[in-house]
Amino acid sequence: MSTEPGYSHGDKGYDYAVIRRGLCERRIKPRIARKGVESSQKLGRHRWVVERSLSWLHHLKRLRIREERRADLHLALLQLGCCVVLQRRLPRRL
Repeated sequence: MSTEPGYSHGDKGYDYAVIRRGLCERRIKPRIARKGVESSQKLGRHRWVVERSLSWLHHLKRLRIREERRADLHLALLQLGCCVVLQRRLPRRL
């Protein structure tokens, strides 16, 4: 089972040949709205999930503004934050 994403969704701000090439080199299909051609509203339902998840993490103060200088500590706090978000979202059963 592959852990790499199959697709990458992006709005018109990511419509650059360098970005598209980089994704293709990693075998990721780009789904990026083209400037002046496509509407980015179709991508909204996918982007909303990512932005919602990031907003859940931003409720945790230390992740909102990166206070940790060491990358390993920041990663540990990020993983802990993901656990907290999941614990809050899981249904509570006795």
